[in-house]
Amino acid sequence: MGSPALNGRNNGQRLGITDPISLSGPTEDDVIKTRELEKYLQDAGLYESQEEAVSREEVLGRLDQIVKIWVKAISRAKGLNEQLVQEANAKIFTFGSYRLGVHGPGADIDTLCVGPRHATREEDFFGELHKMLSEMPEVSELHPVPDAHVPVMKFKFAGVSIDLLYAKLSLWVIPEDLDVSQDSILQNADEQTVRSLNGCRVTDRILRLVPNIQSFRTTLRCMRFWAKRRGVYSNVSGFLGGINWALLVARICQLFPNALPNMLVSRFFRVFTQWRWPNPVMLCSNEEGSLGLPVWDPRRNPKDRYHLMPIITPAYPCMNSSYNVSSSTLRIMTEEFQRGHDICEVMEENKADWDTLFEPYPFFEAYKNYLQIDITAENADDLRKWKGWVESRLRQLTLKIERHTYNKLQCHPHPGDFSDKSRPFHHCYFMGLQRKQGVPASGGEQFDMRLTVEEFKHSVNMYTLWKPGMEIYVSHVKKRNIPNFVFPGGVRPSRASKVTWDSRRSSELKASDSAQVDRPFEVAESIDGVDDRRKRMRLDDNANTNSRNGECLAVVHSHPEEVHEVSQVSTTSSCSIKDLNSTPTSANNLENLADVSSQNNGDHGSMEVDHSTNIVSAAADTSSCKEAEKLAIQKILSDSYDSHQALPSELEELDDFDYKNQAKDFGATKQGSPLMSSVANTSSVVPMTSCNEARQSSSSYSNGGLEELEPAELVAPSSTGTAPAPVAARKPIIRLSFTSLGKAGKSS
Repeated sequence: MGSPALNGRNNGQRLGITDPISLSGPTEDDVIKTRELEKYLQDAGLYESQEEAVSREEVLGRLDQIVKIWVKAISRAKGLNEQLVQEANAKIFTFGSYRLGVHGPGADIDTLCVGPRHATREEDFFGELHKMLSEMPEVSELHPVPDAHVPVMKFKFAGVSIDLLYAKLSLWVIPEDLDVSQDSILQNADEQTVRSLNGCRVTDRILRLVPNIQSFRTTLRCMRFWAKRRGVYSNVSGFLGGINWALLVARICQLFPNALPNMLVSRFFRVFTQWRWPNPVMLCSNEEGSLGLPVWDPRRNPKDRYHLMPIITPAYPCMNSSYNVSSSTLRIMTEEFQRGHDICEVMEENKADWDTLFEPYPFFEAYKNYLQIDITAENADDLRKWKGWVESRLRQLTLKIERHTYNKLQCHPHPGDFSDKSRPFHHCYFMGLQRKQGVPASGGEQFDMRLTVEEFKHSVNMYTLWKPGMEIYVSHVKKRNIPNFVFPGGVRPSRASKVTWDSRRSSELKASDSAQVDRPFEVAESIDGVDDRRKRMRLDDNANTNSRNGECLAVVHSHPEEVHEVSQVSTTSSCSIKDLNSTPTSANNLENLADVSSQNNGDHGSMEVDHSTNIVSAAADTSSCKEAEKLAIQKILSDSYDSHQALPSELEELDDFDYKNQAKDFGATKQGSPLMSSVANTSSVVPMTSCNEARQSSSSYSNGGLEELEPAELVAPSSTGTAPAPVAARKPIIRLSFTSLGKAGKSS
């Protein structure tokens, strides 16, 4: 498919902030595997039918007509002269998955209405336009959300779900050929307009910054499907949403501009398995702009320094699109990247297929303990509003649990919701609970979660549109007591689950563990016969790292004196890099990474396959290509973002300041509480996560594996703050203590 981006590639234009890692083109095997991938996605039902595509276009055309009628009506009502009334115009733009070309059947369409300066958001958009839509028979489920961070009107038009934003420009007349990508469009715009325009501007910018739009679309469609199957697709839950995945895939396309989707998927996992968060993912350099709007910059903005997984939007004003990511969700995603990388490595040997990569994550088999959050309402309309509000607050429960347990207890939120059909107007959500990897366990240690739950419940019940009947319940449920309605068909699967990649991988690794002492991760025992891929101890949890000041990781081998420093090591690659940090270079003097990538491939500047070579030399070429790519990835991670990092001393000072303030707040508000008593009983306190908390070393702890939780309902630790008596040596556990809440009425 032709695009300006393709022309940029052919002219040798660099589309990213670094040179590509590899200019290698596809092999015959890549072509075959890409066709298999496309067929797999087609069979999975990810493409809409031609009839649905036509229906969407008709709906968008009709919506454009409606807003044009609306803007003329309000212009006349405001007393504008007839000429201005006739010239009055509004225009519909699309963004998100529909604009990117990766939407599936039944997906909603993200749309933006751009109107003139006299068409206000509150009175005209949420007033008159809302009234017009409510009177149309084609419109159903109309739900305005004017108080959202990005105000939106949600509805269905002829069965097609629409999310409609509004941007009021400083223009009297909106031209039909308006280009929203121009920065001048933001002149004198209010904050809601800037945020509303951001979606369209970012989407258009992404399409301009990828070298091959068709390969980008197929790869993104694949990664979105993978993320949903593995339970890591949800911005509101603290994972990544559509725009985040688009930016990550676009960056991989920049680094491998001539690769087909099957290779791009593999390289996605290879790169982001080695990525040293919080180094930002950026498609282009941040633009300061001339309008004085705030942009993401950890050097100037202290709050930006605490973002754990920054993925920066490419359009002015540049923002971090993934600020919702928490310590727990970052850990889950990095482990999923590792799993994807492991599988892609095996797929290259034809020992696994796409089914293996897309195996659904067994959420309700992965933990022994869960939080269940139930919500109810009086009717369907109230439930829809209540559900939207509660979902927007669930991430706060994850953060509160992490903070109140000093990051020793971590949550895994399920990104979906469930409904008990036997209960009218009901939805529920689940979170898996576990001890953080590497945290030393104290025998009989308890975490009293009553105050945490009450605080969360109170914040939820502050909903300004609360009505009687809107209720929330929070309870602790063990795995064996998970309600049947969460399972497909309402049938609980048998104890003997099918053999998955994770269980097979666990068995293989445990069998070969003694022979592979250099392997940078270990596998802990499975729980109840179900392997959890999070039982693996990754390199990040066995070696100290400081990505803020560019320190290298140390890979500890079987002999303590044999330590080789590297920037980062892929845990499954057959290429072992012993020393990659010989001479540091600045971001302004990056070497041509394409040359590094092609060092073993002649003078053509790419890694081309010689079909005349035998199997042995082909394998050797593959090995050297992998090693060259790894070297290039290391260089990008080591050098590319130095200019975007805050000074380490500043960060450490802020970390300490932030932690002290939190400790002070907790001491003032919860002194003598069961929570603080539990914390006081520990010999050392784990502070709230910093940017590198996800990589905290666990090598100093004797019990580095995961510890599952044991319930102790309604047991509160002593509030005296005295140290407990020594506990006899036994398997350490965490005891949960919180109420099974009854009705949560309206908070006063």
